[in-house]
Amino acid sequence: MSERIRTLIVDDERYSREELKYLLKQHPALEIIGEADSGEQALLKTLQLKPEAVFLDVEMPLMNGLEAASALIGLKLPPKIVFATAYPQFGVEAFRFEALDYLLKPIDEERLAETVRRLEQSLRKDEIAVPLPAKSCGKLSLEADGEITFIAPDDIIYISREDAYSKIVTANKEYHVKTPLKELEAKLRLYPFFRIHKSYVVHLDYVKSLVPWFNGAFQLELKGCSDKLAVSRNYAKAFRDALEL
Repeated sequence: MSERIRTLIVDDERYSREELKYLLKQHPALEIIGEADSGEQALLKTLQLKPEAVFLDVEMPLMNGLEAASALIGLKLPPKIVFATAYPQFGVEAFRFEALDYLLKPIDEERLAETVRRLEQSLRKDEIAVPLPAKSCGKLSLEADGEITFIAPDDIIYISREDAYSKIVTANKEYHVKTPLKELEAKLRLYPFFRIHKSYVVHLDYVKSLVPWFNGAFQLELKGCSDKLAVSRNYAKAFRDALEL
């Protein structure tokens, strides 16, 4: 953690951003390094500015805060996420995306102070933790049809969610498991997997080409697989930034 916590504010309403900026500036531990007015901008500015914390609204047009959070936690260096919203009903779902906190507008100053303390503690723990290797040497365990199969993460080309099952595709076989896509994505965070759609997560090493489709979306061609996957326009920019030098 740097001396001050590099912080990005994301809200589609200018007044809300200004109000939150004022409140956050009362805390010397925080450094406001940027603002974004959409989920797409949040991803782009996170890649550019590398904030340690993102204060994120939920209700935004196109890519909402929950979708943005899903993409943010898939980054190699994911920031701590604090939701700041007027809608209490998304609280339970928000914590599925490893949110550090969920603040309701109008934001209570004492409640915000507690959030900042939690941010400091969380980042300090990350700093003193024993470093992990770039990749784990373990294998992903899959339970299906009464059997447990172990597969190397680097053998996985992509994972998709289909009805009540997740489909895991390798060059030689497909596996259908009940494990939610979000849980599989979390287990594979040490590997170069990236969400391209609410239903698809792909291994970046297998990316072959992107073909323009329509309305800003793309079709993705993969090595070792004939399937063509849809890249949602909400994830397209961040996906390209993750791929390109």
